[in-house]
Amino acid sequence: MSEQFLQNPAIDMPIAFVDLETTGGSTGEHRITEVGVVEVGPEGVSRWSTLVDPQQAIPPFIQQLTGITDAMVRGAPTFDAVAPGLFERLDGKLFIAHNASFDRGFLRSEFRRAGFAFNPDVLCTVRLSRALFPAEKRHGLDALVERHALVPSDRHRALADADLLWQFWQRLHGLVPLEVLQAQIERTLRRYRLAGEITEDLLDTAPAGCGIYAFFGEEDVPLYVGRSVRVRQRLRSHLTGERRSSKDLRLAQQVRRVEWLATGGELGAMLAEAQWIATLRPGQNRLPRGAKSDPVDAPWPFDGPIVFEERDAELQARAFHVVDRWRYVGHAPTLAEAASLHATSVTGTGTFELSTYRILQSHLARGLRVMPLGVSVVAAAASVA
Repeated sequence: MSEQFLQNPAIDMPIAFVDLETTGGSTGEHRITEVGVVEVGPEGVSRWSTLVDPQQAIPPFIQQLTGITDAMVRGAPTFDAVAPGLFERLDGKLFIAHNASFDRGFLRSEFRRAGFAFNPDVLCTVRLSRALFPAEKRHGLDALVERHALVPSDRHRALADADLLWQFWQRLHGLVPLEVLQAQIERTLRRYRLAGEITEDLLDTAPAGCGIYAFFGEEDVPLYVGRSVRVRQRLRSHLTGERRSSKDLRLAQQVRRVEWLATGGELGAMLAEAQWIATLRPGQNRLPRGAKSDPVDAPWPFDGPIVFEERDAELQARAFHVVDRWRYVGHAPTLAEAASLHATSVTGTGTFELSTYRILQSHLARGLRVMPLGVSVVAAAASVA
């Protein structure tokens, strides 16, 4: 390492300025042709780059733009071959790129195919430039070169463009007060390296539609229970969103584990959320206020368990929710499975839930359609199916 790191940097952690060249813009169809990395840390600066054999033809217009031809990448290592070393080079560093979602997306896809989970925290220099210089209309790399007197060595080549980002980073430390720079970095930073076992890949498996979720902290202490009509999207907004509130930021720092449950509908989510809050008593939820007039039990107005149907608009799936004597039992995709769910429920059917009583009473008053969960109903449903 030959260059010295900034004496008073805005971020006190190792950084990797990254740029890629590719055969196109789709992570599913196209592949990387070149990787350039400028690593910056307490010991100084180092540069690394490699051509990559994409194992597919490079379109002529991209060859003209980048100067990288099919002949140049023929015989170069494949991404699988460079993946272990590149992952070690980037792991644990803040990932900085221009239009960072593009570079991160390609690397994440390529690393996944090579068997690595790549989830670095990401800072986009386009977004940072917009935040710091809102009066400027252009924030592309050519605009930054012109505006900040950066010195390009070879535009549209990976290492040269990564080096321009390092130059821009140095210029910012001379142009912007440190406190302002740190505040805007924190505002635009996207944290994908989440605590505990939570990764971006894990969030991808969360329900796309209605459901509930719970966050747990150190020693599995319940922190927060919530519900959403798009659970996956809501989890991302809590944990990695660009416009998180200070409350969300504080919560995300404490989270070590997350659970979720698809509920098939909004009313089911309300019932399940209230049940989880009452059971887990998470520290960052407000427990329902009790009143002297609240019943400790109430007559059940039906002859037995009831069921109501919801349809998840996001997933186009049916859910049959079971309630018995003011206790929410759960839901199932068919009436027959709903009956089986009730039959195997481990909680006593006489357990009164005040939250279920309040929610269901309100919806019954508004015309919620329910059916008795009996043998005849299940048989009728089976015959229709």
